[in-house]
Amino acid sequence: MGEFIVEADGGSRGNPGPAGYGSVVIDAASGETLVEAAEYIGVATNNVAEYRGLVAGLRAAHALDPDATVHVRMDSKLVVEQMSGRWQIKHPDMKPLAAEAARVFPPDHVTYEWIPRKQNKHADRLANEAMDAGKRGEQWSPSASTAELDADARAATNVGTGTGTGTGTGTGTAPSVGWAAPDLGAPATLVLLRHGETALTPEKRFSGSGGSDPALSDIGRGQAERVAAALAARAEGAAWNASVEGGGGRRAGTVQAVVTSPLRRCRETAQAVAARLGLDVRVEEGLRETDFGAWEGLTFGEVRERYPDDLNAWLGSAKAAPTGGGESFAAVSRRVAAARERLVAEYAGRTALLVTHVTPIKTLVRLALGAPPESLFRMELSAASLSVVAYYGDGNASVRLLNETAHLR
Repeated sequence: MGEFIVEADGGSRGNPGPAGYGSVVIDAASGETLVEAAEYIGVATNNVAEYRGLVAGLRAAHALDPDATVHVRMDSKLVVEQMSGRWQIKHPDMKPLAAEAARVFPPDHVTYEWIPRKQNKHADRLANEAMDAGKRGEQWSPSASTAELDADARAATNVGTGTGTGTGTGTGTAPSVGWAAPDLGAPATLVLLRHGETALTPEKRFSGSGGSDPALSDIGRGQAERVAAALAARAEGAAWNASVEGGGGRRAGTVQAVVTSPLRRCRETAQAVAARLGLDVRVEEGLRETDFGAWEGLTFGEVRERYPDDLNAWLGSAKAAPTGGGESFAAVSRRVAAARERLVAEYAGRTALLVTHVTPIKTLVRLALGAPPESLFRMELSAASLSVVAYYGDGNASVRLLNETAHLR
């Protein structure tokens, strides 16, 4: 069952006057935009346009997953209070729209939250784009949307509030940043280990979950042994202890579980570490690498030569997939975020080693920082490197280490 956030807005230039609405459906786990909807609706009031935006957003979410739970966020106090059942609906133009909105999902699947206008920029921009299109005698088209330019601001301040992925306060305020409150308890600490080298690694070839599933090379097996030795001796390293546990005082850096991607190079790396630590290895499907489709086994230069248009689209948008049925970064983000939620819940207060790949590790770091999708291209991750993210009980995350390779030198 999916979990979505719907942000909706509507506007009227004249009230009543030329009006339009905008809605956006967001994946609650990853913060990725799934659907945008907007429409010029002719002459109407602000309130009617806002209700039309709500209905459109709920319908778009229902089309994605009719069994989903939805958290609606709007800057219309009237719509939020009326749909929450706290205010009566008296206006004859709004009664049928409210009833229509209430029929899209079962009542217990939808919650409502009022947010300030500045936190609803994505939907507001869509509504204005729809009204601008109407002024030109046109209808809004998704291809003309620029509204996701504001999605980064939304992600930094909104995603996670009022849902199971963030602060859970339902206030619409941003999660706190900086030092976590002292009463939150020990975090779930995920130590992120990229697998050791394969024959494809030094040649910088695309190697995802849709290719040949290569084994570790001799160099990669040596790297796995060195990282295993470093983790086995973790209690002796003050710098490692501080980076993993934040100087918390208990035996810092103690890995209590080993979880791996199903791909061979990760399973081999994980087995090497687990053998030194005396732990079992658990496989988590959500940690597998991106499926690079027809690009599997090719270098970047070869992809640019054979599939230049597809490569440019992929570099320009997280929603674009590699040629031949590959997996977009947006899809990977949703998959990894879902795995993260499972692992954080399971290892609350403990430290787990996750043996995985470049894209899942970068994605976990990106989501922890609230960084935009293009940040995936701005991080370096070496083979057998270690990164660390801690997740606290209030939904905050702290990136404590990135691309540590001292154990390999």
